[in-house]
Amino acid sequence: MLFVFFILAFATIAALLWGGDRLLRTREDPLGDRLAELQNLSSAPSGDSHSRSRRGFLNRYVRAIAALPGGEDWIRGGEKRLRQAGYRGETPIGIYTVIASLFLVFCLAVMAYLQRNNPASSVFTGMIGAGIIGFIGPQFTLGKLATRHRRQLQEALPDTVDLLGIVLGTGLALDQAMLRVSEEMQYIYPGLANEFYTVVMQVRAGQERAKAFNAMVRRTGLEDIKALSAMIVQSERFGTSLSQALTVYADALRTRRRLRADTAVAKASIKMLFPIVVFILPVLFVITLVPGMLSVLKDLASLGR
Repeated sequence: MLFVFFILAFATIAALLWGGDRLLRTREDPLGDRLAELQNLSSAPSGDSHSRSRRGFLNRYVRAIAALPGGEDWIRGGEKRLRQAGYRGETPIGIYTVIASLFLVFCLAVMAYLQRNNPASSVFTGMIGAGIIGFIGPQFTLGKLATRHRRQLQEALPDTVDLLGIVLGTGLALDQAMLRVSEEMQYIYPGLANEFYTVVMQVRAGQERAKAFNAMVRRTGLEDIKALSAMIVQSERFGTSLSQALTVYADALRTRRRLRADTAVAKASIKMLFPIVVFILPVLFVITLVPGMLSVLKDLASLGR
């Protein structure tokens, strides 16, 4: 029984690691998604049948989870958080669903093994706790990934906006300038470059520019990108100079970034107070007081003789 449990635990952990690696590698690639869609619509046979069958399994699994009570709302919430973390498409939500299910089963199995000799009330309480941990754990991790992605977008925004203003100053149209900026920033800030490229592709597909920018704001959830989108839409509507406005906005973004850095430095001293008191001061007390106490005890022992 113990051997079977360890085999199942090893298989579950291996599946979780594989799914996490696949999820972290499946970043948004608008051009690749479009090519994959065209390949799927093509009647010619393709050599990527294994990947299509894998996506088919993931889609069937997602539909099976969505058929459960409350499963559809859970899938929608996970898909929204995945978009905010920079993962879009059918494959990421399928991988996330598999990872979350395996993690929940793993937590329940570990708790059932640990509580195998305990009373029924203790087993019931432990299973409830394991279920809560297994349900909240993947969502908490995904929320951390979304926060990290938003932080990366926020750090990349000043340089990208500045470059966009420079490119617009050369006489290019807005779509061409955004496409050029996304190409230049692809290897430095791939997240924001993909967002710009997605907006350009949506506009070229016939969507209104305001709706495309609003969709980018919903995906990222950043107030700075919301202000940038409003500035671009209003500049196009009223015919004002966008290049100059972007230069001024880039300076404001750099000022905000510097203020955030100053705030983080100011908070660092307060955050270091707890580890200093708990870990460093006791060691200093031991180093400074113990030798003196040992010498005093030695002197007292010699006097007692």
